[in-house]
Amino acid sequence: MTDEKVALVTAGGSGMGAAAAKRLAADGFRVGVLSSSGKGEALGKELGGFGVTGSNQSNDDLKRLTDGALERWGRIDVLVNSAGHGPRAQIIEISDEDWHKGIDTYFLNVVRPTRLVTPVMQKQKGGAIINISTAWAFEPSVAFPTSAVARAGLAAFTKIFADTYAADNIRINNVLPGWIDSLPAVEERRQNVPMKRYGTSEEVAATISFLASDGAAYITGENIRVDGGLMRGY
Repeated sequence: MTDEKVALVTAGGSGMGAAAAKRLAADGFRVGVLSSSGKGEALGKELGGFGVTGSNQSNDDLKRLTDGALERWGRIDVLVNSAGHGPRAQIIEISDEDWHKGIDTYFLNVVRPTRLVTPVMQKQKGGAIINISTAWAFEPSVAFPTSAVARAGLAAFTKIFADTYAADNIRINNVLPGWIDSLPAVEERRQNVPMKRYGTSEEVAATISFLASDGAAYITGENIRVDGGLMRGY
């Protein structure tokens, strides 16, 4: 087993997932990246780690990712769960099939890999799981219904998991990005942000980096907004 820490990133071929992989590699982590596009395979190698071409909706593909890390380095310290894009439609026009796709994309994308890494982290006596959620998890937008509904469920899952595994020193937190530059720029959206700009994928990655670090060792079960002041909560 290596003494170097190991981070896995799902849906990490582009956008916030790729930015997280790059930042964690810069922080000294060995990195494994899963992406359906094939970009994750190239990125993982570029960062001195490895990549798997596959889907976070496939238990088999996720197992290839976790097994790849354990075969190479014998440990998994951090899991970052990113996501693709789920179905969008007017709320009562979303079919049962599309609701299930939304849950697969925005909720089970976390549950599946978390099942795989938790026993590993228990044996290591610690680990951190960081989920890229959405600023609209608690104040849902009509524009992103399947995301908002599934990620409200993710918030509940995260709190239950945190309570269950805190004694094992396994932490789990959600990062809630607002309008980020990996999305198309829309002036109306920009003007609705108190800081009057889109955030960057690198700013989200910096928050993930902190949550993966020893500096966040006393933080678990939280939903942390990275949204330029768009949403407010207590």
